[in-house]
Amino acid sequence: MTIQEALQWAKNQLAASPTLRLDIEELLCHVLQCQPLRFITHPEQTLTPQQQQQFVLLIEQRQQGLPVAHLTGVRGFWSLNIEVNQHTLIPRPDTELLVSLALEKIQPGMRVADLGTGSGAIALAIKADCNDIWMLATDYSEQALMMAKHNAEINQLPIHFVRGQWLSAMQPASLDIIISNPPYIRSDDPHLTNGDLRFEPLSALASGEDGLEDLRQLVRQSAVILKPQGWLMVEHGYDQSSLVQELFQQNGFIEIQAYQDYGQQDRVVIGKQA
Repeated sequence: MTIQEALQWAKNQLAASPTLRLDIEELLCHVLQCQPLRFITHPEQTLTPQQQQQFVLLIEQRQQGLPVAHLTGVRGFWSLNIEVNQHTLIPRPDTELLVSLALEKIQPGMRVADLGTGSGAIALAIKADCNDIWMLATDYSEQALMMAKHNAEINQLPIHFVRGQWLSAMQPASLDIIISNPPYIRSDDPHLTNGDLRFEPLSALASGEDGLEDLRQLVRQSAVILKPQGWLMVEHGYDQSSLVQELFQQNGFIEIQAYQDYGQQDRVVIGKQA
């Protein structure tokens, strides 16, 4: 089987996938340890029997719904390759908005925290661009923290990791910036049983009847833990922006701003501690 034949075969197998081309290219690149440009420059290259067997198995697993990131074990995020598994949320491109907004506010020497870090993607992306800050990453899941620590080690980025529920272990007025992509999906949302979400940890996705349980706790605690003039930045669901802005207002935040992701969906709210 040549590269060209492998691509065509996979297209036939995954015809129903909305991310058909991306899925196939990522899986074949994983097998061949190459960049997609190889498909254009060397379409006649023949796969070894082992490569063909591995590619067929991966395509069959993708047909069954397994996320590509779980099949390859890695997902690109910001400037890094982040390793993932079934215990962590798969980093999404839209969450890079949080990173870019944080980088606009961060100054040397600041104390910054990424809450509910999962794979460590946000904390690592920020630390990679700002090595002169103190960076904390927390998560309640021990398995997620293990993966985040592993990602910090392989990327050689010094991060302080703490297991805990949001800000329960932090001292008042101790942080300059708090960033979080918390669970924000309603517990009865049908999307939880569709697509890649079926294979990701429910605790990292769902948050009560209205999807705001964790955000309420997070915003309330952040108002105490942030230093004066400190910033809180959170990701939220596409239909939650006005509700999250209200939470910020109720907890005394000022200069509240809302941002849309790359698909023009409401995605992030930030606010400053008075």
